Amino acid sequence: MTSSYPHLAQILVDRMAAAAAAAPEQAVAFQGAPGAYSHQAVREAFPDRLPLPCASFEDAIEAVQSGRAGVAMIPIENSLHGRVADIHFLLPESGLSIIGEHFVRVRHCLLGLGDKAALREVKSHPQALGQVRRHLRAWGIAPVQFFDTAAGAAAVAGEGDARVGAIASRLAGELYGLNILAEGVEDEDHNTTRFVVLSREPVVPPLGLPAMTSFNFEVRSVPAALFKALGGFATNGVNMTKLESYLRDGKFSQAEFYAEIDGSPLEPPVARALEELAFFTNWVKIIGTYPRARDRAD
Repeated sequence: MTSSYPHLAQILVDRMAAAAAAAPEQAVAFQGAPGAYSHQAVREAFPDRLPLPCASFEDAIEAVQSGRAGVAMIPIENSLHGRVADIHFLLPESGLSIIGEHFVRVRHCLLGLGDKAALREVKSHPQALGQVRRHLRAWGIAPVQFFDTAAGAAAVAGEGDARVGAIASRLAGELYGLNILAEGVEDEDHNTTRFVVLSREPVVPPLGLPAMTSFNFEVRSVPAALFKALGGFATNGVNMTKLESYLRDGKFSQAEFYAEIDGSPLEPPVARALEELAFFTNWVKIIGTYPRARDRAD
């Protein structure tokens, strides 16, 4: 594990890594320092399992590939900022399967060693700082960028300066012994991150259980290829909840797509739609079929 974390965070990382090494199948890998929102997602979805902090998404994925962890909890999109960068490249290349999803309501806390009146600046990830900028401006507190929300909280706890605070989760405040000076300080009240659970083996939910299916595909380079490829979902009454395009290797000729649909390939309409999709594409890769955690019609 990287030693770039603040000392207090590294102590927890080492402790969690040792516990995970003793029972790897019970470990849930996540990216970030202890107290990160990914750590919160692990605690909510897997309260009885062992969180394993990792320095990067690639490290969290590798932990599952190598057997150091049973599953990984990876953020895929945020209601304010859209998809997480590079995740649509990492998922299909990982060889892992999505077996679940979990939504975390991001509630930022103002954390410190003293009281709010003493604060002059706060440390946090640039994205988190952007999500609380109106509050910081009103309080006259300067934002200071840090590479990770929870690591910023650990740094503040270790430095011992009451003039410096952090923007992070309540969990981070509790882990590093900081005072929670204000909670829910995000400027938008719908800030939610969706996570997916990755496993070495697929686990398809039984018929009758509301399910989602995620997949990638590349259309053929012919006129109306995308229209034809997606027509089967419409004619078979399959709801497509997400469709995003991206380019690989600097090529502008053929786009790849990441898509999500309601339903499972075990259901005849979904099976027919995927069969039609394959006819009009160069390839289709199912990344996972998993229980639906939230109705997309909400």
